[in-house]
Amino acid sequence: MPPGGGGPMKDCEYSQISTHSSSPMESPHKKKKIAARRKWEVFPGRNKFFCNGRIMMARQTGVFYLTLVLILVTSGLFFAFDCPYLAVKITPAIPVVGGILFFFVMGTLLRTSFSDPGVLPRATPDEAADLERQIDIANGTSSGGYRPPPRTKEVIINGQTVKLKYCFTCKIFRPPRASHCSLCDNCVERFDHHCPWVGNCVGKRNYRFFYMFILSLSFLTVFIFAFVITHVILRSQQTGFLNALKDSPASVLEAVVCFFSVWSIVGLSGFHTYLISSNQTTNEDIKGSWSNKRGKENYNPYSYGNIFTNCCVALCGPISPSLIDRRGYIQSDTPQPAAPSNGMAAYGATQSQSDMCDQDQCIQSTKFVLQAAATPLLQSEPSLTSDELHLPGKPGLGTPCASLTLGQPTPPSSMPNLTAEAALTDILPLKDEHVGHQFLTPEEAPSPPRMLAGSPLAHSRTMHVLGLASQDSLHEDSVRGLVKLSSV
Repeated sequence: MPPGGGGPMKDCEYSQISTHSSSPMESPHKKKKIAARRKWEVFPGRNKFFCNGRIMMARQTGVFYLTLVLILVTSGLFFAFDCPYLAVKITPAIPVVGGILFFFVMGTLLRTSFSDPGVLPRATPDEAADLERQIDIANGTSSGGYRPPPRTKEVIINGQTVKLKYCFTCKIFRPPRASHCSLCDNCVERFDHHCPWVGNCVGKRNYRFFYMFILSLSFLTVFIFAFVITHVILRSQQTGFLNALKDSPASVLEAVVCFFSVWSIVGLSGFHTYLISSNQTTNEDIKGSWSNKRGKENYNPYSYGNIFTNCCVALCGPISPSLIDRRGYIQSDTPQPAAPSNGMAAYGATQSQSDMCDQDQCIQSTKFVLQAAATPLLQSEPSLTSDELHLPGKPGLGTPCASLTLGQPTPPSSMPNLTAEAALTDILPLKDEHVGHQFLTPEEAPSPPRMLAGSPLAHSRTMHVLGLASQDSLHEDSVRGLVKLSSV
């Protein structure tokens, strides 16, 4: 409002609206910010994620913690009670070698447990629907009462026919050597088995680390067991066997743990060494899918026919990237800005935004207000003269009315021979003139154009109305709109 103006609304002006509040009064053009979610947060499988999706494990991790406790406690007791004596009596290299083996075991264990084993992403609804159409076309339409054919595909790999099975959970045809893990509820590429000791599936992306873990754990277990026995024997030669056990009770616990675990660990390492040399998986070996002899009909199409080559491919080949992109962001729809109200200034607009509105925008808004005010008027309604329209308590059309006050708007009277363009030229200069009030008098307020489109009011003095209530509401809306525009 220009300075120096008088009237009841002299000190009233639009206030700055905070754009950081969640109030319903914020600007309608402001887009709502939605917190971006990562894909691991809505992952459909039965997995647990840590460190913002960087660590991926199975949901059942109790046995994994038992593995950690056994390795840490046994190795800790060995370094605390046996290594000091052995380093003095035999060589200081014993604790050094034991430390290297320990850190290698822990590194490969954590790498196996915390990595993606090769989970295949599930089909999206569109991909699943398209695949269903392809299956229907391939199998043909089956009549009612007949069971549809099995959902399988056949591919040729190195001259061997391999069937691809359809996964009803993931809605995909599984690639060769892939299988669905019932514990993790995921299809895993080159699925070997689900190992509860590492708390994860063993597949294409972490099989080499699993093999190096069990192989290094075998060496560590044998190493600890051998030097614990050596420690007890050396002490028993000096003080006797019973006194040696009393002097180092931790050695007894280490020997018991290593004795009962070394057989299973060494046996598992030998079994996987055989699988790597023949390029098979545990799943394929248990099912008896392939024969080791190349001449038979069901020979292994994945074997290179050479033990050294098979081992190099399994242990030294490139690691494929993860297919699930668990740390990627979910693509969400961009929120649309809210539409402004019809013709009225947006409530909550800032003072700087209102200052940027030029004269052309004000003309457009005023025209829209005038058209909106005249829109509900119907030509088919009966016409009433000003004398018939006058009722007790309601001033007539020709009766002058007092200046408007806040909260009590009075319908303005129509002025003869006044067009919409003349009304615009009368209203817009109010921004620069120092007027003493914020509201228009009945003589200054223009009438809707449609009411002036016909013969002048001085000749016909007729108007089309819906009713007294409609006339009051229409004039009140038009006056309020014009007052807000003039105050800009």
